[in-house]
Amino acid sequence: MVSRRRKALELLWKGICTVYVWGEIEDPLTHITKQGEVLKYDNLKCKLSHKNLSATSSTGGPAIIVQQVKLSLGNEYDIPAGSKIIVNQNGQTSAYTRSGEPGVFMDHQEIVLEPFKRYA
Repeated sequence: MVSRRRKALELLWKGICTVYVWGEIEDPLTHITKQGEVLKYDNLKCKLSHKNLSATSSTGGPAIIVQQVKLSLGNEYDIPAGSKIIVNQNGQTSAYTRSGEPGVFMDHQEIVLEPFKRYA
């Protein structure tokens, strides 16, 4: 049962995400198993948020600005490290990977993301 707090949070979630993991796929005709991209979750409600972080340089050079991307979604989903996460929000689609342990809260979780380059 979804709590009222969770329903209120989901009103703010305007994105949809799909999660893929690297795993074994069996060919239905030959029954040969190979490695490939496997769908884990599809059409999950989510919210992608961005935060700019700046750090000053100790060498007197210019400050470095880094953007942190965070995904909020239900805490009942297990998103393994290294998963490929496709997020569609505000008419834009981007591919990310989970970079660290999720922050798990009472009604949701927050996962820090990095741009997806390849499976680890």
